[in-house]
Amino acid sequence: MSKGFETQEVVDQRQTQFEVARAAYIAAQARVDSATAARNANVHSAEVIRVNIADSTLVAPREGPIQYRLANIGEVLGPGGRVFTMLEMSYVYMDIFLPTTEAGRIALGADARVVLDAQPGLPFPAKVAFVASHNQFTPKMVETKSERDRLMFRVRLRIEPELAKAQPALLRAGLPGIAYVQLDRQEGWPSFLQPEATSWLTPP
Repeated sequence: MSKGFETQEVVDQRQTQFEVARAAYIAAQARVDSATAARNANVHSAEVIRVNIADSTLVAPREGPIQYRLANIGEVLGPGGRVFTMLEMSYVYMDIFLPTTEAGRIALGADARVVLDAQPGLPFPAKVAFVASHNQFTPKMVETKSERDRLMFRVRLRIEPELAKAQPALLRAGLPGIAYVQLDRQEGWPSFLQPEATSWLTPP
């Protein structure tokens, strides 16, 4: 003992303690590995759930009010099935038809005004966005000038996107009205269609 020796019994006890501690360490490490695997599995499951939620969430391609609901909760739809119809307030327009003499004088971007039947005293400023290159309701054979004068061309008047977004309650799909197109800028607008009459519509 004085020379630093231990009995075999003490050595065996300490060896046993070491083996117990080593077994406890291995068991603890196994529990850590199991917990890590469980955590990784839960993280993966959470990612799958997030992906499924994202795939199952309806996202509108642009801003605009919902017009019709076509499917009810719990209804099964096929690929590409429609759930809602919505209005694209960034593209609000009115199509009008003009005879050849007027349609031929209209330039793209020309000023226009749209007066809805529901808002007779409120002219909405617009621009000419499209003029058809072919006449509508054309007879098969057009030979005389009088027939040519009766031909109608489709003209699209687009209301400014900022204005349409600022006044969604007033500008709704399907509302009838009257449109005015400025053929000659030098003539100007009549008083009820002057820019001052539409200043209240300008978004802030």
